Amino acid sequence: MRKQSLFFLSLVGIIFFSCNPQKPEQAYQEASEDDTGFKYVTDRFADLQILRYKVPDFDELTLNQKKLVYYLSEAALSGRDIIYDQNYKYNLLVRRTIEGVYKSFPGDKTSDDFKAFETYAKRVWVSNGIHHHYSNKKLDPGFSKEYFAELINKSNEDSLPLEDIGGKQELIDKLTPILFDPELDSKKVNKDSGIDNIVESANNYYEGVTQEEVQQFYQSKKIEGVEKQPLWGLNSKVVRENGKVEEKVWKVGGIYTEAIEKIVYWLEKAITVAENDQQRKALEKLVEFYKTGDLKTFDEYSIEWVKDTESTVDVVNGFIEVYGDAIGYKGAYESVVSFKDFEASKRMTTLSENAQWFEDNSPILDENKKENVTGVSYKVITVAMEGGDAAPSTPIGINLPNSNWIREDYGSKSVSLGNIVASYNQASSKGSKNEFFLGEDVMLRIKEHGELAGKLHTALHEVIGHASGKLNPGVGTPHETLKNYASTLEEGRADLVALYYILDQKLVELGVIPTVDVGKTEYDTYITNGLMLQLRRLELGENVEQDHMRNRQLVAKWCYEKGQEENVIEKKVVDGKTYFVINDYEKLRELFGQLLREIQRIKSEGDYEAGKELVENYGVKVDPELHKEVLERYSKLDVAPYSAFIQPKIFPVKEGEEITDVKVEYPESFIDQMLYYGEKYSFLPNEN
Repeated sequence: MRKQSLFFLSLVGIIFFSCNPQKPEQAYQEASEDDTGFKYVTDRFADLQILRYKVPDFDELTLNQKKLVYYLSEAALSGRDIIYDQNYKYNLLVRRTIEGVYKSFPGDKTSDDFKAFETYAKRVWVSNGIHHHYSNKKLDPGFSKEYFAELINKSNEDSLPLEDIGGKQELIDKLTPILFDPELDSKKVNKDSGIDNIVESANNYYEGVTQEEVQQFYQSKKIEGVEKQPLWGLNSKVVRENGKVEEKVWKVGGIYTEAIEKIVYWLEKAITVAENDQQRKALEKLVEFYKTGDLKTFDEYSIEWVKDTESTVDVVNGFIEVYGDAIGYKGAYESVVSFKDFEASKRMTTLSENAQWFEDNSPILDENKKENVTGVSYKVITVAMEGGDAAPSTPIGINLPNSNWIREDYGSKSVSLGNIVASYNQASSKGSKNEFFLGEDVMLRIKEHGELAGKLHTALHEVIGHASGKLNPGVGTPHETLKNYASTLEEGRADLVALYYILDQKLVELGVIPTVDVGKTEYDTYITNGLMLQLRRLELGENVEQDHMRNRQLVAKWCYEKGQEENVIEKKVVDGKTYFVINDYEKLRELFGQLLREIQRIKSEGDYEAGKELVENYGVKVDPELHKEVLERYSKLDVAPYSAFIQPKIFPVKEGEEITDVKVEYPESFIDQMLYYGEKYSFLPNEN
């Protein structure tokens, strides 16, 4: 699960368990291709690997369904500039400078300096900007200011974004501090305690305003006496103009109009080939929202979207996730285009069919339970295209919409991105022995049940976790009451629901798992990941910043501490290596239930102080000695902490003006795709 917003998207970390006995390059090659010769891993650099995914069964779709996928994919890509600009005011200028240099620099492209520039360019493309896509810290260019000036001075002037800048020297002067000053706009999102989270965040959602002013502004927009409020602020930038706080809406005729007009164009094409009236109605509402910017219309769209459970092709498109906003108002542009994997979906529909049983038997307080869990659906989807905040780094699960009242009254959709998960699995190392788990029984369970355990955790997290529980009457939305801790606590809550039930015999009775050993496997991997493995993503001395990482550490660390008296989780050091071993799985399940009850209470009551105490005490600080050990052990594994994806190319086959077929191809070069996207889908001015 990614974060509470109008939609929940899941970015559950793919955990690599293995230590490689082979040469790193040998394992890399083995992981790169499947038995059909399809290359899943195409590149490695910095802390990243670049993957591809297949779109199986695309040819089984009807011509109109293929057209629908094509039109929706073009809509998805048309908003690419938006996420760059949302992430940071100068990202588009930086990206276009990088593109211009890469295409026209006549110097030595085999030099160490240029290779460093190339790596930086790829990191910017992965992160949709100059801040790391996961840690939110500004990326280190890896080359000097002098070399940057040389790159610009030697590049073709016509290839550089010099409009409204002046000449090359003005471009160098403007971008040098932006790229090289580590103190300037150092964090895209800063959720630290005791600061003005808006002022200290570098994103482009606010300008000239403080956190207190923004919160007061949106409090004043709430309609008195109305419980079913829109998600105020989701689609706008808040600025100070002439001494007054105002918002500028992202819509046709407003900010981002050049890109939104293209999105609307392709959505209107999609409407002409909609599969049924319900899908058509939803898409028409989405177009209306983009044209008007009216958040009430977006609620209407979300309701119609939830009702559409019969269509084969589906799409997420809009201003969705609020991770990029430290106080959780602003939605990042993103899109996921997909079609249903009917066979794989059969395996998990049992969860949604029994959603009420899970709610009734939850360990949370009775007053926090939903009396009627409405319209929860679950399916496995095949992704055809992703755009905006969903690419190049992608979720593996989706649960939406996010408005609590829509979820309660109309239900929600939960999906697993089946072919994305398959690509991750294909890209992981094969034939390796375990490094971070102790005990032959544990390692055998992971080998036998690890893949199913991961998929089931995601399903329970999305279908049951985010759909469970309710707010007390009169309590504001979580981002209003829990503020910068809302997302961490929501992700922790959904994880805890999944963890509590994944060891339940009920899942065996329902035929979802063959044995509760699947649950034990997830407990082993979750605790070790939360306490150790995920630390590989941090530099030594850093605290945990990202919400999903905070939530996992919070859950694991709290349970480790509370279970110490009964030795539920034991810390063992063998041959100088640290391991966390679960001695009592049932006791650990009880601890998961206790923490779930407390976090649900915090959310239901809007208890900010209790939420803050949990996150700050358990989710943020890192044991420096353990962190150092994890980094040293991981350095020997040749495992990239992060992955990003090359998108398929979806294109029409025409006879004259008529589309007679739609095809899928799989590009292999990440650089070529990024340069192509920069040429074809670049619609916005450099600053917005």
